[in-house]
Amino acid sequence: MTRSIATTFDQPVAPGLRRPTLGERVDSVLARVDPGVIGVVFVILALAVYYFSDPSRSGFYNHFVWQADAFLHGRFAIAYPVVDGPYTNGYFQDVLPLPSDPGQASYALLPFPPLPAVLLLPFAALFGLATNSQLFGVVLGAINVGLAFRMTTRLTNRRGASILATIFFAFGTVYWYAAMLSTTWFLAHVVAVTFSLLGITLALDGERRERAGAAVQAVKRNATSSNPVIAAFQESSMFLSWYRRARAYFEPVQFMAGLVFGVAVLARLTVIFGAPFFLFVGPGGSMFKRGASAALGALIPVVVLLGYNLLSSGHVFNPAYDYLYHSEYLGYMPPDLQIDTSFGIEDVRHIPLNLLIMFGWLPDIPADCSLSSLVACIGIKPSQIGMSILLTSPAYLLAVPLVIRHWRLRVVKGATLAVVAIAFVNLMHFSQGWVQFGYRFSNDFAPFALVLVTLAIAWLSRRTWTTALSVVLVGGSVLVNAWGVYWGVKLGW
Repeated sequence: MTRSIATTFDQPVAPGLRRPTLGERVDSVLARVDPGVIGVVFVILALAVYYFSDPSRSGFYNHFVWQADAFLHGRFAIAYPVVDGPYTNGYFQDVLPLPSDPGQASYALLPFPPLPAVLLLPFAALFGLATNSQLFGVVLGAINVGLAFRMTTRLTNRRGASILATIFFAFGTVYWYAAMLSTTWFLAHVVAVTFSLLGITLALDGERRERAGAAVQAVKRNATSSNPVIAAFQESSMFLSWYRRARAYFEPVQFMAGLVFGVAVLARLTVIFGAPFFLFVGPGGSMFKRGASAALGALIPVVVLLGYNLLSSGHVFNPAYDYLYHSEYLGYMPPDLQIDTSFGIEDVRHIPLNLLIMFGWLPDIPADCSLSSLVACIGIKPSQIGMSILLTSPAYLLAVPLVIRHWRLRVVKGATLAVVAIAFVNLMHFSQGWVQFGYRFSNDFAPFALVLVTLAIAWLSRRTWTTALSVVLVGGSVLVNAWGVYWGVKLGW
């Protein structure tokens, strides 16, 4: 289908046919407010919430600061282990120690893609190892909330739906926990979300502008063909001739969308599997042209990452992951659910256990918690292994009826395939994270899932009771994540 999602879900109601719903009345009020103002308010609100969620910020795990410092000293490897002085890292996990002679300086490689360290370079140049990477993550995380709102306004004209969806993303998913904490692993998620949101928005903008400019371009083509001087010049110009042929297969704006989205790979590798979205969404007019243009753009950061791996480690794929797989402590799972290290690092046989963590893992419940002893239930706290995404963010369920009912829409197909592909690859990984609230890998597909949730809220806002359902599920998601952030900080995670 070629219709935009706005023309599908945002049809105006003819006066007198029925009373406007609650959602429509709210939209009529919010439509008077400049969306730029709303975006800024979201950034300020998120900055305050993320900052005061954990104002102490110990900076305990700041691998990327050490990586930025290594770059500034002309090295790929970080100094490790550093056990003396004001800044130490001997306690770091996820490092590959390099051989060194006794008495000589020792170093280690990090397994993480380098983009967060690159973004920290200016701050590391000014503050050295004192750079507060967690504070950087808080600020960038708040900016991402503004970007998320901007993206939602490209999906629907219903301002209330955009605001509710943004509230869900900012405070009703584990993105809140990731942004407020922003230690090494979570900072990588925050940075990847930035470029995922930008790439998706650019594709949406490109498609909207392509539609709006179609009539104008038709007029220009008619004027050109009727002018014998211009027509003769184009026929004799080799450049214009090749340009016209290339434009049949290549769309510059979609190329840029793919390029920007691909940059997210330099923070979280598995994000690249969200690329199917750009087959269905963006300018170009056909799946082939959209996909080819976006693929060319995304290929550039991927090649950069592979080149970085080769230069830093001598391998196209970072060998630190294999080292960690065979040396990292993996005994945190219950005895009957141990990770089987005889499987590969990425192996479909890891999926059943990881699906349990993603969808079925429960919080830690005191043994004496029951209906007859509710006081004991106050001690319920998150499991450090993780927690079901359906418990932490129940508003994701809003996307289910949307996908079933409107799966033929290109934007729904693209976002659904992106979520499924990213989740599938992550589920094959030997570990799903440890010492975390919720399921942190969901941050990889959160921007694409936000597309579906936004569309679902807009679709459901046509009736008062379904609008109320959306509000209840988003409100419940916010409460659960506030509880999770509280316990995460209290437990020192």
